[in-house]
Amino acid sequence: MPKRKRGITGDAATRREAIRKRERRVVESEEERSRRLQLWHNVARTEERKKQKNKEIADCQTWHNVGRREEPKEQTNKEIADCQPCYIMQENAV
Repeated sequence: MPKRKRGITGDAATRREAIRKRERRVVESEEERSRRLQLWHNVARTEERKKQKNKEIADCQTWHNVGRREEPKEQTNKEIADCQPCYIMQENAV
């Protein structure tokens, strides 16, 4: 004579197991969803940081170029001012 099974048997056991599997899938999909949303949140934050960093770099390059453009003007003006006494002496010598 076969041993008697304890607990739920037959269709009820199958149904209960199916319910557990579905619950497990729901929990996993919620975890996956939260992981996915977390990932997108991090991507958005990273993109924002990149934009801000690029803006700062562009601002620094702009100021660097402005300084470069002004420097030759000052240098040219200084050279002209330095040469003025030479021109005056040449005019007086003639």
